[in-house]
Amino acid sequence: MNAFLSLGRWIFPMPFAVFGLMYWMNATQAADTVPAYLPVKIFWVYLSGAGLIGAAVSMYIGKYDRLAAALLAVMLLSFVLLVHLPGAMGGGESGARAMHNVLKDLGLMAGAMIYAQYLAKDGAVTG
Repeated sequence: MNAFLSLGRWIFPMPFAVFGLMYWMNATQAADTVPAYLPVKIFWVYLSGAGLIGAAVSMYIGKYDRLAAALLAVMLLSFVLLVHLPGAMGGGESGARAMHNVLKDLGLMAGAMIYAQYLAKDGAVTG
């Protein structure tokens, strides 16, 4: 059972790497999800993609992984507060889809916080 559970350390970063690559490959489509009040939408898409890929790489190699997981949690919280929650409050079918993303990102954020607290190997920056 422990061998199976230890796979979580290697599986957890995988979606972030894939999401980051998807942001870069479909940047113009992803820019449509960026709120209208943020300027230069494509910049935020590329920056988010870089953050997701950087966090995944850091968790895989174990260098600055505590800092990366903590920053990933902050980024996911910002997605919830700035992108998904306003959409969820709109109601309707798109509101239900946005609520799904709120809950998904909150769960991933909690996972990143747990990773940073209990699994991270390198606490050089965060202590």
